[in-house]
Amino acid sequence: MTWSRKNLEDVETIAPTASVYLTPERLALQRTARAFAMEEVLPLADELDPRRREIPDALLERLAELGYFGIMVDRDHGGLGLGVFEYALICEELARGWMSVASIIARGNGTGCASPDEDRRAELLRRSSRGEWIGGIAFSEPSAGSDLANVECSARPDGDEWVITGTKRWVGHAERADFLHLLARTRDPREGEGRSAGLELFLVEKARGSFPEGVSGTPIDKIGYYGLTTWELRFDGLRVPADALQDTGQAEGQGFKDSLRWLGPARVQTAARAVGLARGALEDAVAYCRQRVQFGRPIGEQQVIRHAIADMAAQVEAARQLWMHAAWLVDSGEAGDEAQRSSTRQAADVQTSQAKLVASETAEQVTSQALQIFGGNGYTTEYSVERYWRDARLTTIFEGTSEIQRKIVSDALIGH
Repeated sequence: MTWSRKNLEDVETIAPTASVYLTPERLALQRTARAFAMEEVLPLADELDPRRREIPDALLERLAELGYFGIMVDRDHGGLGLGVFEYALICEELARGWMSVASIIARGNGTGCASPDEDRRAELLRRSSRGEWIGGIAFSEPSAGSDLANVECSARPDGDEWVITGTKRWVGHAERADFLHLLARTRDPREGEGRSAGLELFLVEKARGSFPEGVSGTPIDKIGYYGLTTWELRFDGLRVPADALQDTGQAEGQGFKDSLRWLGPARVQTAARAVGLARGALEDAVAYCRQRVQFGRPIGEQQVIRHAIADMAAQVEAARQLWMHAAWLVDSGEAGDEAQRSSTRQAADVQTSQAKLVASETAEQVTSQALQIFGGNGYTTEYSVERYWRDARLTTIFEGTSEIQRKIVSDALIGH
């Protein structure tokens, strides 16, 4: 049996409705996203995830109608013009239904829109906000994951084109994407330069449902995170035009820094997704322990279960407060004079890592405890809790492993 909104009617949603961060406008966004997640996303997840099916096009269209592909795109280009906080707030709700749905909107929201041509950039932003410009992120490689400076995929100039050769791994949504956002090496580092020198970002445009000539792919057989097929891609002399090189408005060699710049918001979003997973497992466990009878009474009357639920709820709320504060810091990073902005950004770098670390580890612990409460039933695909458990495990790995987050935080405290 899987849980629907009807099954959970007797369970209060374990998410705040009052907070110093939650303005009336944000609460309205939260309510809309929550209703959508429970009424439209969750039933599809319960149906499609056990069959390892992808997010349907119809659901992508609904996400676009709600404006979720343009949360952080400015209003002049058709977006909602909101910040990282609102983005993460919506993602927590979506992940409570199906983490893949919370993930797909990250492939919009202005990703892949840094064209050197101003008119083209504006066109892509409008398409992005409408859900008509959804990408695949091609950064990682077989030997370059946490160590992104080790990217070997090369892009060499040839007349008015670039020729791309190499392998990319962990590219979600690649085949169905409108473009690939690709990190490649345009030259080897010179003496005295760091290993990241020469890394640049490229925009590889493509048709949905196929790969361009010079690109082939193999789906990666994952243990979870269904809804988004993840690919290993091989680039064998792919040719792209000169303007495929993404313009950052800065000097040559900024691709690596630009690829890292989006990690702050991405880590906040991952923290929020992790909280959504943990909350889903917790809410399902509360409903289950009220209904499951053993030894003549609901298991929710057993003190050991009640204490486990209390601990899980406290962990979820603590993780939520961390991502909310981190999101607030990221959004505040452009306020004040240069000294204030610099100080806020430094604080945000550490806070986003703390939020991602705590939320992802919490998600793994809470979903595991929820599965334990379900007992043998939890170890079946008849209940959603196993999906939350599988997906939560991934949150400790992607967008920077827990070990990387610990390094970032300890370096800030102790020094390199």
